Amino acid sequence: MNSKRSGRDFIARHGETVFNAARRLQGRQPHTPLTRAGFAQADEMGRALRALLGARPALTMWASPTGRALQTLAVIAEHLDLDWHRAETDPRLGEIDVGSWEGRHYHELAAEVGPIIDARTGFLTPAPDGERYPDIAARLAGWLADTDDAPGDRLVIMHGISSAVLRGLMTGRAPAPAIGTPFAPALPQGSVVMVDQGVETVVHRGLGHAPA
Repeated sequence: MNSKRSGRDFIARHGETVFNAARRLQGRQPHTPLTRAGFAQADEMGRALRALLGARPALTMWASPTGRALQTLAVIAEHLDLDWHRAETDPRLGEIDVGSWEGRHYHELAAEVGPIIDARTGFLTPAPDGERYPDIAARLAGWLADTDDAPGDRLVIMHGISSAVLRGLMTGRAPAPAIGTPFAPALPQGSVVMVDQGVETVVHRGLGHAPA
């Protein structure tokens, strides 16, 4: 899609949560706290961004309204000497809605319906009553349309599946035939990329292991 962005976008995947550690699907869960590993990943992202941007950079902060995204942002904002309270949230930045699969263990679902995560691509199989990828792309495209004319750099804290769709849209990737939506290569928890004029660069690759 054509972007009006004049600044850079730093898109981060939140740190590991208690659901991730237990290998349970989170979906739109409002709050699943970070683990100690998750806080450490947020620290690493904060250090990487501080090294790149310095203290108090001119940076608009955005996040999914989930607790895990806001906890991650709080740690990163502290590294950057920025006021967490100035961050904006938008539910359109939230994770894929997995319907009745929310809270279920990956291995239990795999035993019932077969593999639900493609290890090669990072695609998560949508739940029968869950959100489809074109719907994710539509809400994220709406957020981009509403915010892309804002000047300057911004930091966006979000989730594994939704961030891959957003990055795919922002970098102009062709829709993946299996899901009908652009989808950037999956990255571990605790990763940050920079998208500048449609070109993506990995700023920090996290050490998270959860698939989604």
